Formats: sequence, C-alpha cells, structure tokens
Amino acid sequence: MSSAAAPIALATRPSSVSAGSTLPADPSATEPVRGLYVHVPFCAHKCEYCAFYSAPPSGDVLDRYVGALVRELELIAPSCRPDTVFFGGGTPSILTLRQWETILTAMERLNLLGAAEWTVECNPATVSADKAALLRRYGVNRISMGVQSLDASLLERLGRIHSRDQVFRSFDILRAAGFDNLNIDLMFAIPGQTLELWHRTLDEALALGTEHLSCYEVIYEDDTPLFHQLQAGEFDVDEALACSMYDALIDRCAADGLRQYEIANFARDARVTRGPREATPSPAASGTPTIPALACRHNVGYWRGRDYFGVGPSASEAIGGKRSKNWSNTNLWIERLERGRRAQEWSEGLTPLGRAGELAAFGLRMNAGWPFEEFQRRTGHDLRGEWRSNLDTLLQRGWAEETAEAFRLNRTGLRFADSAAEMMLR
Repeated sequence: MSSAAAPIALATRPSSVSAGSTLPADPSATEPVRGLYVHVPFCAHKCEYCAFYSAPPSGDVLDRYVGALVRELELIAPSCRPDTVFFGGGTPSILTLRQWETILTAMERLNLLGAAEWTVECNPATVSADKAALLRRYGVNRISMGVQSLDASLLERLGRIHSRDQVFRSFDILRAAGFDNLNIDLMFAIPGQTLELWHRTLDEALALGTEHLSCYEVIYEDDTPLFHQLQAGEFDVDEALACSMYDALIDRCAADGLRQYEIANFARDARVTRGPREATPSPAASGTPTIPALACRHNVGYWRGRDYFGVGPSASEAIGGKRSKNWSNTNLWIERLERGRRAQEWSEGLTPLGRAGELAAFGLRMNAGWPFEEFQRRTGHDLRGEWRSNLDTLLQRGWAEETAEAFRLNRTGLRFADSAAEMMLR
C-alpha cells in the first residue's frame, strides 16, 4: 500500500479522452511546476489487498521502463523545477543499482535534483546499504517504508514478502546511510488482527523513533484476493473493532509526539536525536490545528491543490486546471514513449467551480481543514458562500467545527471524511 503517493481521484474518468498527448505542460503556465510524482509499477509479489496498478517484472521490461521514464522526464523537464519529489509504487526499491544510477544521472542532467523533500518508497525486503547510500548521495532525504504489520502471521495473511526482522534491519540501514526523515506505513483492521496485536504493533513502531507514521484501515477493493475472501464469507468486517483501533492510533501517536495532520498521517515537529528518545506529548490544541514540521510536503500539496507532474504508467497529474492520467499499461506506456510521445490515456479541464469543489473535499481530509482566506486565495471562491448549506449539515451532524478563520472536521468527522467530501463536489 502506498503512503498517499498517488493522489485520490474524486471525479470519474471524463467522457471525452485525449490519448498520446505530446505536450509536456500547460502552455499557459508561466511558473515551473514544483511537484513531481514518479510511479514505479513493479512488485516482487502482488499483495492480497492491493488495487494499485502494479505487477511483477518480467523479461527486459524493467530496463525498457527505465529508458521510457528518462524520455518522459525529458519531455516534462523544461516546465518542472520540483521542490517535492515522490517515487511511489509498486516498489521503487525493486530497481537495481544500475537502473537507479540511470534515472538519477538523467535527473541531474535535466536539472531535476535539489528538491527540499524527496521521498522514495521502499519494501523492507529490498533495502540495501548500497542503494541507500546511492539515493542519499543524489539528494533523496525521505524514505517511506511499507511495513503494514510487525506480526509474522499477519504479514503472511497480507501477502507481504518481508519479515518483521527485515523491518528493523532495514530501518537501521537507512539510519546508517544518513536518513533522518523516515516514514512507516501500517495497516489496521486486518482480518485476524486483534486490538492487543494492534497495540503491540504501535508500541514497536513508535519505539523505532520514526519521524512519520501513515496508518490505513484495510479497504476491500474489487478484484483483490481479500475482497473475494470477504465475499466468500471467510471472515467478517468488525466496524466497532476498526473504530477502536483508529482511536487507539490517534491517542497513542499523540502521547508519543506524533501529531495527526490528515486522516491517516501523523508526523513529528522535530527529527529524532541520537540515543534513547523520550516521548514528548503533542502541543495542546488551541484554535485551528497546524501542520507538523515533518509532515509529507508532497502529499500536503495534493490536499491543498498544488500543481504536479505525474510520470510513469498509471500516474496522474494536475497542471493549470487540467488533469491527466497515463495509461495503466506498462507496455503501452513504454511503446508510446519510445516513439517520443507522452502516454496519456485522458486529459480534461475542470471548471473553476468544479476545481474549487475538489479542493474543498481534499482539504477536509486534513485536521486543519480550510482556512477561509487560503481557500479563497487558491480558488477564487468563498467556502462560506457556495458551500454554506453543506457546512451547516456537517455542523448539525456533529462532524465539524467552525471559527471565524476556518472550517474543519473534528475527530468524529474525520471518520466520515469520504461522505463529507461527496457533499463538497460541484
């Protein structure tokens, strides 16, 4: 599972599509795009819960992917000067040292290095000292490690290829390589997971001293093994247990100094220092919550409507009011780029009100919600105008809070953020 590497698409695919666009950017854009997402669609094994576009590599597809990725980076480079970069998957760390060197040297040549935050997702089974050193040398400064569980039986249940011991070993390798901003992905409400097991996992994960934690409730996506097992009656969904696990997550993170800033994301305000770390409680709440210093800047950009390029099979992007998505077919994507064209399946322009509605929905995923002035500055619309009846409904349900400065979902409301988001769309 990804740590929000690929943004959630609230709208459906448009009815009219534009395939094979050769335009690297919106020609009306006057400022370079500051966000870059790179999708690496390869995994050693497809996990039981995963509905992201990914597949095991075969034949020479990895090398052809790298060559096509460099070509796509060449097409977007004139309009991109990223200050956040996110390599998501799939499993980016499955690439070999040679393949990483090809990508990184191309980014150096194209003036795509130097991002203030550069994240690469890793599986604990594919972390090595050599890879960690290479990534660090080229400026990668944040690693997101897909752990999901620290219980051996649950790892097997999920179809993960790593062991719990590899998690601790890989964490130490990354620290030794100089990474002082690490995220761990965890999952809860896994079939067979008890509240006691979840408490134990949280204790062990937090004892590592990670700067960031992303925790996702299991979602049963169509056409995944877990979905079919649920449909066959092999287990039941226990909503009350899932709620208890989510409450335990919020309370335990707060006690350890990790502040929640989005439904599934928690971060510290300072990097962990050397030696044993003492738990530092989160600052007392006063007014509108702020975003922790070590929040994932790239993902915050999604939720705040920042433009970004998306390269790689299945990657989406949003630039200058236009949203596009690459083909979710690695071979087709490669073939298009080998002919010198971007492999976009579709592209659409949003109306200003439609875009504002999406931003209203995305922004409510964050604890800070939307400061009214910021929303109007970004969209040209007043949240208290077009959406007044929706805000009132959320307040009446006890899901939200409103001040003179901002509107936000409360702890209860964040559990129903998807329903709240649907209200905001236009």
